Amino acid sequence: MQSQNSWTEQRSDAGRSHLSFKNQLFFKLLARLTGNRGSDPGRAVARARKFLGYYRPYVPLLLADLACAVLVAASAIALPLCASYITTRLPVLAEADDALAQILGMGGIMLAVFIVQSLATYFVDYRGHVMGARIEADLRKELFEHCQKLSFGFYDRQRVGQLMSRISNDSLWLGELFHHGPEDLAISLLKLGGAMTVLTIIDPVLAGLIALLVPPAVLYARHFNRRMNVALKTTKERIAAINERVEDALGGVRVVQSFANEAVELERFEVENRNFLRSRSDGYRSEALLWVGMDGFAQLVTIMVIVGGAIRILHADLSVADMLTFLLCVGVLVDPVRRLDNFIRLWQEGATGFVRAMELLEKEPDIADAPGAVDIGPISGAISFRDVSFGYGDGGAPVFSGLSLDIAAGEFVALVGASGVGKSTLCALIPRFYDVGGGAITIDGKDIRDVTLASLRRSIGVVQQDIYLFSGTVAENLRYGRPGASDEELVAAAKAANAHDFIIALPDGYDTDIGQRGVKLSGGQKQRLTIARAFLKNPAVLIFDEATSALDNESERAVQQALLELAAGRTTVVIAHRLSTVRHADRILVLTPEGLGEEGTHETLMAADGLYAGLHRVSARI
Repeated sequence: MQSQNSWTEQRSDAGRSHLSFKNQLFFKLLARLTGNRGSDPGRAVARARKFLGYYRPYVPLLLADLACAVLVAASAIALPLCASYITTRLPVLAEADDALAQILGMGGIMLAVFIVQSLATYFVDYRGHVMGARIEADLRKELFEHCQKLSFGFYDRQRVGQLMSRISNDSLWLGELFHHGPEDLAISLLKLGGAMTVLTIIDPVLAGLIALLVPPAVLYARHFNRRMNVALKTTKERIAAINERVEDALGGVRVVQSFANEAVELERFEVENRNFLRSRSDGYRSEALLWVGMDGFAQLVTIMVIVGGAIRILHADLSVADMLTFLLCVGVLVDPVRRLDNFIRLWQEGATGFVRAMELLEKEPDIADAPGAVDIGPISGAISFRDVSFGYGDGGAPVFSGLSLDIAAGEFVALVGASGVGKSTLCALIPRFYDVGGGAITIDGKDIRDVTLASLRRSIGVVQQDIYLFSGTVAENLRYGRPGASDEELVAAAKAANAHDFIIALPDGYDTDIGQRGVKLSGGQKQRLTIARAFLKNPAVLIFDEATSALDNESERAVQQALLELAAGRTTVVIAHRLSTVRHADRILVLTPEGLGEEGTHETLMAADGLYAGLHRVSARI
């Protein structure tokens, strides 16, 4: 028998050999129920084990929930039996001196059973929901944490709205499944088994007639179950497309309004909205047909008992008291049918969401720590490219092929060149946002693939061209560079970045809310905040994907001065879109589609009258 730890692991190849034959069958059945019927049975079983593994931290709560479910089912069966006791003994009780006391005593027992049933139902509904919500939160956290680890290449291919839907909507339905699944299944099976046992004891003929209706009902449920599965999967894809459309339109609302394209965006949204409505309608149709069929099954059972029981009474094969008990048990039998209906609906909602969540969790990061990776430790910042080749893998030409260059520790290097030659790509390779296709990049002689990503990126500060500030205050955004920074360190970093003066002029100073992505600030102010954030991080290597081309002259001068302050004493690589910003660079590298075209100081390259001089003349005319 497998250990408690092994059955929760995701990988199937190591754990499956320790599973008993019965457990193998159980996991395979669960895998089929979740819809994982692909060509890889190992992955299907692993997903099933992963599903059950989410219950592990809550086993005591799960057992208590199931115990209360047993009480709910047992009390439901006990009440008809108590009623049967009274009705069958009425002729005897009528002649007894203590008849009233016996009836009241049985009433007290029935009241006690009712109280137990109510308390157990309360626990199941309340604590069971809490358990489902906790598992849902655990899964949502796991999805978010995994998304944080996925590489830039993944996000180049994915859409944020789709990922948001998997993290929010899909996990919501899973929480309902994790809660209602075990208890509804347990209550349904226990009530069904208990009621059928009592019915068989009272009248095997009528019980047999009821049992004959079960196979058609199961086949009917399976048919519409499959139809619901398809419809629900489509619905989840459609709502993800809606999220994507909303996120895109509202995130770019200023562009939309500046082009007066509100009608265009509304039409694009309506297309996705109609697709969602169509898929939802298909799902509701299948769900309605399923519920109608299951309700019809319950009604047919009731009609059959009434008609068949009346005939049996006429032939003296059944007493009126037994008939009453039979009808009460049929009432109990209807509840598990309804619970099974609900379970099927939740299973389809949750199972499709679980498969979509697993598809995301099974995405391995393109870039991860190598086995045996070590902390890079304190560095001086000497960077070397050795025969580096790289391409984005989209079928296009490689960005670099055999690129070699050295950047000394503490050197201020500027990268210039036409758009598309790979300046930003070269900088993205240093912190391993992407991995080289060939060759190697080293820092202080250490291959960056042999050190941990966390230590590598802690040593590198990146001020990106696409400025990103988070919703919140100025102080919160600055502390993103170093969460534990004091107020004094915050102010010192802002002063070094020429940002302190405009910050204290804001309504609430450092506590001013800057809006989503810093919308309440100007371009120059946002850029200086990102530089101050890099100051707080205090990295040994600084990469500055300069974005001063869109700034006014005053803001540009402030940003350039802040950059020079930040670059002092550390290795700095600047991507220069405006060549006036690179005059003070120790060395200028001119990139071309063929690789490194020229290198040298501003004066040397201007005197050579080559590629750089040509770019400078073009820049001067703009």
